[in-house]
Amino acid sequence: MPTEPRIPGLPLRPGRLGAGRLALFATAAAAPLTAVGGAVPIMYAVSGNTGAAFCFLVLTIVLAVFAVGYTSMSRYVPNPGAFSSYIAKGLGRAGAVAAAFVALLAYNAIQIGLYGLIGAILGEFVGEEFSWELDWWIWALVAWAVVGVLGVLQRDLSGRVLVTLLVLELLVLAALVVLAFDNPAGGRVSVTGLDPGSLSTAGLGAVLALGTASFVGVESAPSYRSQARDPRHTVARASYLAIVTLGACYALSAWALTVATGPENTSTVAAVAGPGLVADVLARHGGATLAVAAQALLATAVLAALLGGHNAVTRQLYGLGFERVLPGRLGRVGVRRGAPVAASLVQTGLALTVLLGFAAAGRDPVTEVFTWLTALGAVGVLLLLTLTSVAVLNFFNHRPEVVETRWRRLVAPTLATMGLSVVLVVLLADFGTLLAPGAPGYLRGLLPGLPVLAAVAGLLWGVALRSSQPEVYARVGGGGLEPVPAPHPAAVRRAGTPA
Repeated sequence: MPTEPRIPGLPLRPGRLGAGRLALFATAAAAPLTAVGGAVPIMYAVSGNTGAAFCFLVLTIVLAVFAVGYTSMSRYVPNPGAFSSYIAKGLGRAGAVAAAFVALLAYNAIQIGLYGLIGAILGEFVGEEFSWELDWWIWALVAWAVVGVLGVLQRDLSGRVLVTLLVLELLVLAALVVLAFDNPAGGRVSVTGLDPGSLSTAGLGAVLALGTASFVGVESAPSYRSQARDPRHTVARASYLAIVTLGACYALSAWALTVATGPENTSTVAAVAGPGLVADVLARHGGATLAVAAQALLATAVLAALLGGHNAVTRQLYGLGFERVLPGRLGRVGVRRGAPVAASLVQTGLALTVLLGFAAAGRDPVTEVFTWLTALGAVGVLLLLTLTSVAVLNFFNHRPEVVETRWRRLVAPTLATMGLSVVLVVLLADFGTLLAPGAPGYLRGLLPGLPVLAAVAGLLWGVALRSSQPEVYARVGGGGLEPVPAPHPAAVRRAGTPA
């Protein structure tokens, strides 16, 4: 039977975590400084849309409504950390395989895209502080090597480290907000960033794509059900708290950047500064020391997000291999450490292939590597969220005996499905704003079409499994086991058992 995922650095005893601590872990998983320092400046640079703050508020509302049905159904799902488990129970096992394929594509894309971001950040930081002028992809490869080694060892940042990083990130963002509003461009605080009219302006697709990706990780609260003090209520409260905290943080920070630079200048300034925009604002109004600390912390936050993303994809591959949906070799663990080495190496190899491909093509690490792959991942995540919302609706509709309020089982999932569908359609319709002027025209259809192709491929594979390997098909949707450490040969011999 699948076991509950572990919380790094915390014991597995049940009843330990309240809503606040669960919300801390879900918020830390989203790495807010990575979003504000990396995604938000690119939103402004590639879209020209200064309404990112208002769009974050809209996304917060949509995701909070989604969380109502999502957390309610998590009580009836054996592996509440995987979207495919919800879809298996609500839409069938073939749909769960389709969701698993989409998840693999989406989370791989977002994780690999971060290599472009960290390459640019480290290149600029080291160049300014130590005068080492190296190409972005060299620094990206350094980060790739670190993540690859730690991934094989199945090392993750401890809970205390994650929370410490989160606190430092929030302090940096608080300093940004205070300094921006204390030193507004033009001498007055502009409210343009909160203008609802931004929803009808050009570049909305870029804002929605990068905005959606900024919330990835916040869906992890149900994974901690076994450690929750009151699983029925704690998980839901933690999800709402994490979503609202992140939404408020993103909206306020995005608005602060327009206040500090002036809404009419934000797009131009962001295009020049890139991921250094937050540091530039802090340097101008708070001093060089604060700016250097913020830039160093941004690099650390991105590296943590890379490692977390790698381990998340590894667990997905491991689970699919363990269930034999994908080759069984992916479901094996190492003898010495009990880590899913094969799955980890596959993700590491895929990341290297894509990274070297972009480097050989001479692509920009931020406006192309990071932006294109993050947007591709955002389409996949939105598709997963929408399908999960439909699955929640269908699950409760066919189980009238389940005791849940009408709001949780019908109204909220219906509203969430509608809201997520609208966001997805708008993103697809305006996807071209994410592409640089010189980008190949076929990318306008290829990038957003890949998650759909992955879903179709997964659905067909699920149908094939149903007829050719019914025993494998019957296990779909249960989620992969946590890697169970194999006994070390020396320990086996000490126990008197043949190795």
